[in-house]
Amino acid sequence: MPKTLLAEFTAREGAEDEVAQLILDYAEKVREEEGNLVFDVLTKEANPRAFWIYEVYRDEDAFQAHLRAPYGGPFNAVLAPLIEEDASVLTFLVPVG
Repeated sequence: MPKTLLAEFTAREGAEDEVAQLILDYAEKVREEEGNLVFDVLTKEANPRAFWIYEVYRDEDAFQAHLRAPYGGPFNAVLAPLIEEDASVLTFLVPVG
């Protein structure tokens, strides 16, 4: 079964452009992962500092491989001081029915 999640975070005031570029660069790497099916970067129209990343991986193994990717830790280390939360807020999703 695909592993689907929504990652949410809010850029600190004035950091939204830097966060946007950072996440877009990261997205290019994630989209190249064999098990990644979707990695969509979105922001709220009414609040461009609020970022939502919709992610779908082939299965749990593909998601675990994503977590072990060598660029994930450095990405999160750079992102952390640029966002209001301590880390991305993850919500795991499952299909209805």
